Amino acid sequence: GLNVYPREVEEVLYTHPAVQDAAVVGAHDPLRGEEVVAVVALKPGHEARGRELIAYCRERLANYKVPRRVVFRDALPRGGTGKVLKRLLRKELDMADG
Repeated sequence: GLNVYPREVEEVLYTHPAVQDAAVVGAHDPLRGEEVVAVVALKPGHEARGRELIAYCRERLANYKVPRRVVFRDALPRGGTGKVLKRLLRKELDMADG
C-alpha cells in the first residue's frame, strides 16, 4: 500500500473555513486493510457535511490520501501535553465498526 501522512491531510482540513480541529487516522477496512478516516470538530456556528470535506480534500490531495469517511465530534480527545489521542480515536472507530 501507499503511505498516507496524517499531518498532510490534517493541514488541508485546517484550511477549510468550518474546521476547528482535525485528526486523521487509519481505521480497519475489510477490503483495503486500512482506510483513511478524518475525525473533525467544527467551529461554533459553522456547518459542513462529510461529503463536502471529502470533496474539499479531493481537490487538494492525491486520491489515495483523501479520507474515505469523516466522523464529526464536538471536540477531539487530547492528552496532558495537548496532543490529540489518535490511539483512542482508532480504538473508538474500530469498536464502532464491530
